[in-house]
Amino acid sequence: MTGIARKTRAVEGIAPDAVPYDELMAAERPVILKGLVRDWPLARAASPDAAVACLKSFYRGQPVVAFIGRPEHQGRFGYTADATQLDFESARGRLDEYLDILLGLLDEDEAPTFYIGSTDVDTFLPGFRAENDLVLNHAMFKANPPLVAAWIGNRSTALAHYDMSNNIACCLVGHRRFTLFPPEQIGNLYPGPLEPTPGGQVLTMANINAPDFERFPRLREALAVGEVADLEPGDALLYPAMWWHEVEALDPFNVMVNYWWNTSPQYMATPQNTLLHALLSLRDRPEQEKRAWRAVFDYYVFGPAERAGAHLPEAARGNLAAMDEMKARRLRAQLVRKLNR
Repeated sequence: MTGIARKTRAVEGIAPDAVPYDELMAAERPVILKGLVRDWPLARAASPDAAVACLKSFYRGQPVVAFIGRPEHQGRFGYTADATQLDFESARGRLDEYLDILLGLLDEDEAPTFYIGSTDVDTFLPGFRAENDLVLNHAMFKANPPLVAAWIGNRSTALAHYDMSNNIACCLVGHRRFTLFPPEQIGNLYPGPLEPTPGGQVLTMANINAPDFERFPRLREALAVGEVADLEPGDALLYPAMWWHEVEALDPFNVMVNYWWNTSPQYMATPQNTLLHALLSLRDRPEQEKRAWRAVFDYYVFGPAERAGAHLPEAARGNLAAMDEMKARRLRAQLVRKLNR
């Protein structure tokens, strides 16, 4: 346990078809929706064997990716000591065979960690959502259908990281603990290298459950504002994009299904590419130039979207006007030409 005193706000008694997603998103804070998915058949499974039987009933044989950690790592998936490699292996295999392995490890105290993560439900478990699914009747989901993924394994810890999508994490089998930090805590969480990463997101280098304040002194500041969400089977956790979160699966067998979505248009490029380009073009410039460029970005990017072009005739606004799919394509092509020079 982290020692963080703050608990994530929890609300109870909301019907699955009456979740005020717009209000919850407007709060810009994590919230636990107690019992939201408790009536899903998988959440009602009485045992790991019953849960495995439920999952197998939808599986059609496509190979999945499993992450495998050594027992001495105690379920933590992170970096090697020199941070040049990830300290676990990945393998492709059949989901039903991995599920049988997990059942066979239930009573093993020194078991290796098996973690089948970010597995697209519609692709690998067709028909699952006909019986196990959120009621997504809000307009934001109709315009931005979520990606629905399953996370299956034994005891494990996904080290603190951020995702670029909003998330609803549904705890179905076993218990989970999320430790969450606001996006501005990035500097106090000591991110690891940009490469390698498990799935594109950097991981913290710190152990938030056993802090080393000599090596990571600013971690104290992150822990002071962090919060903990403990989930039981049937609970769901909603939290905004870019929030840092460490996820612990606490039981010998655990299943979670999550819903990722953005409200940004699909034609928008990923800001992660912007970050890489900024490292190439801005980071190592003189401080005076960097201050000047910060002002430029505040004006063109981080301020009101309409401000930079508001004083210009409409025909002259070009890329300063509201973006659409066609403009995005032209701008992307322009960037490719410039980068290839």
